[in-house]
Amino acid sequence: MRILVTGATGYIGSRLVTALLSEGHEVVAATRNPKRLADFGWYDEVDGVALDAHDEDSVANAFAEAGPIDVIYYLVHGIGQPDFREADNRGAANVANAAKAAGVRRIVYLGGFVPEGDQLSEHLTSRAEVAHALNVEGGPDVVWLGAALIIGAGSTSFEMLRYVSDRFLLMPLPGWSSNPIDPISISDVLYYLVAAADGDRVPAGAYDIYGPETSSYADLLRAYARNAGKWRAELPVIGIDTSLVSKVTAAVLPVPGGLASDLVESLDHSMVASETGLRDLIPDPPGGLVGIDEAMRRALSSRSRTPVNQLTDPHHLADSDPPWAGGDTLRIRQLAEPFMPSFAQAALGLLEAVPGPVAAAVRTGLDTLADFVPKVTPA
Repeated sequence: MRILVTGATGYIGSRLVTALLSEGHEVVAATRNPKRLADFGWYDEVDGVALDAHDEDSVANAFAEAGPIDVIYYLVHGIGQPDFREADNRGAANVANAAKAAGVRRIVYLGGFVPEGDQLSEHLTSRAEVAHALNVEGGPDVVWLGAALIIGAGSTSFEMLRYVSDRFLLMPLPGWSSNPIDPISISDVLYYLVAAADGDRVPAGAYDIYGPETSSYADLLRAYARNAGKWRAELPVIGIDTSLVSKVTAAVLPVPGGLASDLVESLDHSMVASETGLRDLIPDPPGGLVGIDEAMRRALSSRSRTPVNQLTDPHHLADSDPPWAGGDTLRIRQLAEPFMPSFAQAALGLLEAVPGPVAAAVRTGLDTLADFVPKVTPA
């Protein structure tokens, strides 16, 4: 099939492009800034188009340039940005209407679980609203896949787990951290996304995707620490709600503040899959779904950045993933290596023995210094 991937430069999108190419599909990679596509290892294997979902003219021009499209993957979101709900709804409607005019057969949308209740976070409410906006009368059929926390190096949710566990020797555990959650590995997300393009296997509709184990945020922190070989003391706390934690998280973790705070506020709800799951239609991948500990081990085994199309495992860190991802010691190495003679770089291996809070302080200082270094733009 000829497939257009919106959000192709994102964490999920960049890995999905690799998976689709490996299945023999033709891929059109859509992004607001096509120049960024050159940073991805699959650049020479795809067609690139400029597409800003929030601009009707941009969307129309993108479809005209892309030519006939069978399936669209809608992976656009503005979480972490001001007024993202309204912008996300408008972007989804623009793409859905343009897809209808272009004769696109199917839109596959990756969103989140929507728990029962009226007091949902902005993030969760927006995910449901986008799914509704993608459904237009007479337009493409829509497959909405809902996922909770995705485990893999570079995933925002996983990176937040990493930094909380690495940086805090005493882990505060509010009451809501015991809410049940159904996480899923990045490899299984990609498996289900690829399968969802096939209308013969997956009818239009909403499906939850999830791994083989139900956990909680507190248990995921424990799993990370266990697989990273760290001992962490726990501090149960009472009366601390997600709105306060979201502000603290945005201030102390190297994850973009708005993104981190919006995700934390979603943890106030149980994130358990509904009875409508894609597992009822699609057999498990060869070898079975990836469990929590195995997914953690794979993510933690990534010691360097690799082009996304050359990853031996999608759980590993790609060179196109956000620069803040990968942990404090990896970031210190990235910042320090260009200024160290080659004979001294071996000493950077000792960083693994540095206590987490110390590494965090050093990394924060280096990040601050890097912000003051003038950026030289090539002529």
